[in-house]
Amino acid sequence: MSRIGKNPIIVPATVQVTITGDNVVKVKGPQGELTQQVDPLIRVEQEGNHLLLTREGSTGPERSKHGLYRALIQNMVTGVSEGFSTTQEFIGVGYKVEAKGQIVEMSLGYSHNIVFQLPEEIKAESLNERGKPPVLILRSFDKQLLGQVAAKVRSLRKPEPYKGKGIRFRGEVLRKKAGKSGEKK
Repeated sequence: MSRIGKNPIIVPATVQVTITGDNVVKVKGPQGELTQQVDPLIRVEQEGNHLLLTREGSTGPERSKHGLYRALIQNMVTGVSEGFSTTQEFIGVGYKVEAKGQIVEMSLGYSHNIVFQLPEEIKAESLNERGKPPVLILRSFDKQLLGQVAAKVRSLRKPEPYKGKGIRFRGEVLRKKAGKSGEKK
């Protein structure tokens, strides 16, 4: 039995879960609505305010999908009830970020500013405090989409290993390289 897959998912009172006959799970809550198609090898059952995922056999694909779909549905329930957020820091001289609705404008040391259009499910907020690096906070109820957009923003200027300049997630630890050593005489 999968250690993750056998744990029940507790559904809060503010969240409604609908399971259709073709193994589609719909989760609706105060933050939004999400849908997930579940593999036919995995059965989803609702008992009161708990969701249980079971599987028929114990072949490799069944075992791996058991934990996967349990984690995906748990993220859906958490997302529509509480939501998710990521925080990114823009570290570098002259780096700026400004969020205007669904558009994020970034100055990342290139010859031009980068304008990034966010999906409608994601809300952005920028913080520019004096003496601290600019910060971009992304919030959404869809964890997969949030992670994908955050990775895309980070890919615009990845942290470089010598000085550490670039876009990084808050709390991310960078391994720095030594760089050139001076001439010996």
